[in-house]
Parts: sequence; C-alpha cells; structure tokens
Amino acid sequence: MEKMLCMIVFGALAIASLAQDASAQTVHVVGDNMGWVIPSNGAAAYTNWADRKTFRVGDTLVFNFMTNQHDVLRVQKSSFDGCNSQNAVGSPILTGPANITLNSTGDHYYICTFGRHCLNGQKLAITVSSSTSTPGANPPTSSAAGPSGSVPGGTDAGPSGSVPGGTAPPPPSSSTTVLASFMLSLSAIALAAFL
Repeated sequence: MEKMLCMIVFGALAIASLAQDASAQTVHVVGDNMGWVIPSNGAAAYTNWADRKTFRVGDTLVFNFMTNQHDVLRVQKSSFDGCNSQNAVGSPILTGPANITLNSTGDHYYICTFGRHCLNGQKLAITVSSSTSTPGANPPTSSAAGPSGSVPGGTDAGPSGSVPGGTAPPPPSSSTTVLASFMLSLSAIALAAFL
C-alpha cells in the first residue's frame, strides 16, 4: 500500500514537472543562423525574421555577434528610426553573444551603434505581448526588425551583463520550473530511501 502511494505521488510530481517545462518561455536567436550582423538585404532580413515570431514577456532574445565588431542597444522608436543612441534604454551590450530577457509588453527597439551598421539594416523592432496571449496574435509593427539576444541576468529595460568567452549560457529557468524540478528530485531521493 505504501509503495502504491509513493508511486502515485511520484507520478503526480513528474506530470507537474512536465507541465511546467511545457509552459517554459521561448529563446529567440535573432536572425537565426545569420546572427546579429549587417544583413546583405538590409533591414528586411530582420523584419522578415521577426514577422515569423511571437514575442512574449519572459522570452529571451539571443544576439549572436563578434565582440568588438557589433553591439546591441535598446532604444526608443525615435532613435530606432534615426539610427542614433540619443534615447537609449540602458547601456549597450558590447560583448557577444548577448541575452536579453523581455520583461514588459509593448514595442521594443534594438540597434547596433557601430559605424553605419544600423543605417545598413542592423536593427530590430518587435512587439512583446503578455505571456498568456495567443500565438501569432502579436506581429511586429515596425518595418525594421533585427535579431534577438540576451545577456545573463539582462532585462528588456537594458542589458545588465555580457558573456565572456563568446558562448552564451542557457537562459535562466522560471522559478516554478526550478521548484517543480527540485520537488521531483527530492521525491526520487525519498522513494529510493524507502524502497
């Protein structure tokens, strides 16, 4: 009887853990294989990339670029349109790759501030919806879009770090996923001790 009860509890925790993983946020690699570069076809490359994505609060943008060749800066729309850093939201991320976690809804604009990179199409505009919205319900509103990336511990309010060595760690897990995984592990240890 105790063995059956332990199996039921273990099964419930396993299902809860899987349900949490299914609702995990999305990691968007900006530009996919192209990365965060000056696109050969101009801003249309990132616009087309963003048009195929749905961005939600909690998602992570990964900007893959070479340090000292590009950067990422979140700006307001006027700076995005004019390709300048006068209305920056935070500081530029200088070390690639960079990860940015989207923490608020609305329009988000990112540019590269190196030389004429932005003017040549290295800029991204996305619209972020709440985490409970329907997929496909939030297309980007700007005609220019770019790759997404993230900085460990970074937020959409501005970068808060960079990744030395050129490799990005996986995005941080949500607290509910961590808790469910911890409980599942604890249950497995308890079952092993009593069986």
